[in-house]
Amino acid sequence: MAEDNDLRQKISYLEQELRLREAEIARYRAELNRSNAELEKIIADLGQELKMAAQIQKILSPTEIPNIPGFEFSTKFVPGNDRGGDYFDIFEHEDKMRFGIVLACSSGYSMSALFLSVLIKMSSQIEARKGMPPNQVLSQMAKELVPNIENQDSASVFYGVMDRRSFEFNFSVVGSMTGFLWPHNSENLTKLLPSTGPFAKNYNEKPLAQTVQLNARDRLILCTEGVLGAQNSEGESFGIQRFSQAVIRGPRAAVHDTRNEVLFQVEQFTGQREPERDQTVIVMEVKDRVIKLAKQNP
Repeated sequence: MAEDNDLRQKISYLEQELRLREAEIARYRAELNRSNAELEKIIADLGQELKMAAQIQKILSPTEIPNIPGFEFSTKFVPGNDRGGDYFDIFEHEDKMRFGIVLACSSGYSMSALFLSVLIKMSSQIEARKGMPPNQVLSQMAKELVPNIENQDSASVFYGVMDRRSFEFNFSVVGSMTGFLWPHNSENLTKLLPSTGPFAKNYNEKPLAQTVQLNARDRLILCTEGVLGAQNSEGESFGIQRFSQAVIRGPRAAVHDTRNEVLFQVEQFTGQREPERDQTVIVMEVKDRVIKLAKQNP
């Protein structure tokens, strides 16, 4: 009889423990459901913000390039499905004998809003400080951008200024932005080397001033990370060698041909019509080196 009482007490105790555990599980499940709901809302809000950032980025990309005598341009921005952050602009200075080219990309949409706001601000400062060399412009940009960069985010920027009097192209590069000089009648591209690593959380370098001399029919070709870094199904990157082959072996009749050939070869290589990451290509050609000055009255 005593053994039966002990057994009933143990069963009662276990039943009570089971009810407590079930109550705890129910409470945890309710908390998990609330957390999931909050997470889904955050993801939805973030997705909307990313779409807005992408739309702003697309709107800000110039649709018309200024008509600069003696030069021809071809540009193309292809938005990525997964990662983005490309931005470019070509603009004349107050001194009409000089014009600037800005090409930039960030590590992803996570810093696009900040990145674009800094670029827009710097664009206005560039307009206000026409004589500031490209490396000093990027140094000023670093002061604005770097303190607000978090985690593993980064940004690469190319900024150059063309002087139509001397046909010198002064530029400075931060990060993995890639530029090439393609001299007329040459079968080789000359890579414009970067001066520092990308803008990142602990960036403390000084962008360097660099210069190239351009002649008639020379071409300058710039591209963002999404072009050279585009990968095929086997994880191989498009890379500089394939890029050079696409340029050298492709048609050269017009700057648009070079631009289209590069993007076509990237698409063929990856097998994707819509890239994962933003892709931007800029091609500039010197049409002639004749500067027509206005006649002065005696």
